[in-house]
Amino acid sequence: MTALTDRTDDRWDDGLIARSRPRAAGGIEEDGADGADGADGSEEDDIGDDALVRAVSGAGSDGGKSPAPPLSPEAQALRLRLDALRQLVGLSRTRLDGKTLAEAGRVLDEAAARRGLSPQHTVVAVAGATGSGKSTLFNSLAGVQISETGLRRPTTAAPIACSWSDGAAGLLDRLEIPGRLRRRPRETSEAEALRGMVLVDLPDLDSAVGAHRDHVDRVLALVDAVVWVVDPEKYADAVLHERYLRPLAGHAEVTFVVLNQVDRLPGEAADLVLDDLRRLLDDDGIALGEHGEPGATVLGLSALTGEGVGELRELLGQFTQERGAATRRISADVDRAAVRLRPLYVADGHAGPEIGEAARAEFEDRLAEAVGAYAAGLAAERAWRRNAGKACGTPWLRLWRWYESRRAPRSLAGLAALAAIGNRGQTVAQVPVEEEVTARQRVEQAVRAVADEAVAGLPEPWAQAVRETAVRGADRLPEALDEIAVTLGAAVAVPTAKPPRPRWWPAAVLGQAAMTLVQIYGGLWLVGQIVGVLEPKLLPPVLLMVAGIIGGPLVEWACSIAARGPARRYGQDAERRLRQAAAGCGRARVLEPVAAELLRYREVREQYATVAAGGSRLSTTRQ
Repeated sequence: MTALTDRTDDRWDDGLIARSRPRAAGGIEEDGADGADGADGSEEDDIGDDALVRAVSGAGSDGGKSPAPPLSPEAQALRLRLDALRQLVGLSRTRLDGKTLAEAGRVLDEAAARRGLSPQHTVVAVAGATGSGKSTLFNSLAGVQISETGLRRPTTAAPIACSWSDGAAGLLDRLEIPGRLRRRPRETSEAEALRGMVLVDLPDLDSAVGAHRDHVDRVLALVDAVVWVVDPEKYADAVLHERYLRPLAGHAEVTFVVLNQVDRLPGEAADLVLDDLRRLLDDDGIALGEHGEPGATVLGLSALTGEGVGELRELLGQFTQERGAATRRISADVDRAAVRLRPLYVADGHAGPEIGEAARAEFEDRLAEAVGAYAAGLAAERAWRRNAGKACGTPWLRLWRWYESRRAPRSLAGLAALAAIGNRGQTVAQVPVEEEVTARQRVEQAVRAVADEAVAGLPEPWAQAVRETAVRGADRLPEALDEIAVTLGAAVAVPTAKPPRPRWWPAAVLGQAAMTLVQIYGGLWLVGQIVGVLEPKLLPPVLLMVAGIIGGPLVEWACSIAARGPARRYGQDAERRLRQAAAGCGRARVLEPVAAELLRYREVREQYATVAAGGSRLSTTRQ
């Protein structure tokens, strides 16, 4: 597109402020356009057009900012969704890479920029392929020749804006449209219906010049609505549908699809082409606004003859007066971002992932097995029973055990000396000492098992975050369990203090002492008879000795039977203490960090549910 210039003083007319002066002094010219408006027309028409065409430079306005009116329910819902999206990005920033969240960040930035500008204006872009007649339609809606038309391709080189009211300078600055390319329409009664609209004519979307396509992509990402202009020859063009319409299917409420040049179609051909166009749009996933349903507007017209242009002007007028296009556009952008983020926050698993009680119990069982809690409990039980046997056993058995304990070190020393003599001159293989009390592999397996249970149903990024948290927590877990096994486990298996005694214990000790005294008394009585000191009565002392000899083991056996229950309880209590210590260590290092990570996921899942709250509307995209 060639910019409009004021050649009177050989400089750009910044703003193209309308001036009423003779054509010879300040007529409007368009470089490189021999058939431009005013070049071959009458002097009166040129003077009238020159008086009507002027730019929107922001002079006399608020710079594109106006006091915010009360929010509509739709705008309030959008604000909640944007706040949720902002929190979602903040909570996910340390869990997901920046590229993944870039789209959501761009939506937040553009939404903030648009909400800070004039809500009284609606920015509508006119886009189309080469030769579709979009510039002609643009001029027809404006009622004045603004955008250059002609056979030369590409004709439009940069976006041109036409505003029907003041105060849109901030919006046009955001679109990076310079003041020399900002215009005003013809002031007519029809133009009054479009007050508040800013119409932007874009370069060809299929232009051979890369800079032109960049202009199209940049502006389309910022405008509130789009009028797609197609012609009977290229309405099914793959570039239009695959690159633009299909990706923007969720923006159906702010989309107009216009079949131009229907005057070239004979008879009912225009209706047939429109039907086929609707079919293609339906295949693209664009909801059509038919039968009162929200969606894209499709109609046929001829920008050259004016057929259907009035209907489009009326629809755009109603659309502008509603002043909800910006909200709908941002909402559609949020929907699009939510669809792309869905695999990161929603999977086929349960809605509230957590570590189940069964998984926690299994994890604690594995840790208890790793520190030898069961074996320590058995050792404590044996220690209790051994203590009971020492206290309630016969003195003769206790003397024998004392003798064996005294004799065993000497026997072992002799065996060691013999082994040293036999292995003299040979290298004795050293038995490797186990460095770790707990089995590291068992601990790692327990951590993997509980992590797999926790990540069931989580999206992959969050599942990976949970696994990494579990691995970090388990880094020093085996060493911590080793310390527990060495300190508490040894204390449990070989208690330094005597275990608690049941109430019947003193009676059993007294009974064993009585049996021992009976044996001693009977033996002394018998010896006295043999020596001749006492009257010989063999039966009574023998009976006493037999009663003591038999009664002592019986008391010991009864005590061993009675000690089973208390010993078992003592061993179970020791096992429980060791198990609780190992479980507490595992909870602090693994389970609690994993639970905190799952809680963070539930928080972002709730925020995502708020963000995606409007994503199921028919007006956004057809499922």
